[in-house]
Amino acid sequence: MPNTTESRRKELVGVFREASDCSRCGLSESRTQVVFGAGDADADLMLVGEAPGAEEDRQGLPFVGRSGALLTKLLAEAGLPRERVFIANTLKCRPPENRDPRPEEIETCRPWLDEQIRLIQPRVIATLGNFATKLLSGDPTGITKVRGVPQLRTLGGRTVFLYPLFHPAAALRATGTADLLRRDINALPDLLQRDPVDATTGVTQ
Repeated sequence: MPNTTESRRKELVGVFREASDCSRCGLSESRTQVVFGAGDADADLMLVGEAPGAEEDRQGLPFVGRSGALLTKLLAEAGLPRERVFIANTLKCRPPENRDPRPEEIETCRPWLDEQIRLIQPRVIATLGNFATKLLSGDPTGITKVRGVPQLRTLGGRTVFLYPLFHPAAALRATGTADLLRRDINALPDLLQRDPVDATTGVTQ
């Protein structure tokens, strides 16, 4: 199939339909529905969080609770309407009682995220919190040390800027964290203007 925007969107719909019936791990037994992701399938910016919460599990959409409202607000302040980005999680099903994702769940769910990245072809992938950052960077360094610094990574078969951010849920708990998250999100429009293939300065590798 030709690598056109329309063909990639059709492929993404196919992946969504397949994922919606996923039973690859035990989370399929406790979820209400798969939370695949939402937004512009041709977005330059993709945001990747941790896992769906109770409200996301109920609605089938990512980041629709309090942390989602904050994220939407901060993106809008930076001139990035939510409908122009794509938002997903490392896990597509809610862990019971909102517990942390387990390594085997992350590994089992990883192919769905890889396919999303391959088909959406973002220029920047902003990771929200430790789980997504460690998974996609391949680096165990905590989010506090790497947030706000773009990294060059090869994901989905292409070079992208990986841009670690604090998770909005952490920002709801601490004003200082919220200020840093706002500052880092405000830097996204400039980063989106850069070509990761030609990037040589201001990034880590």
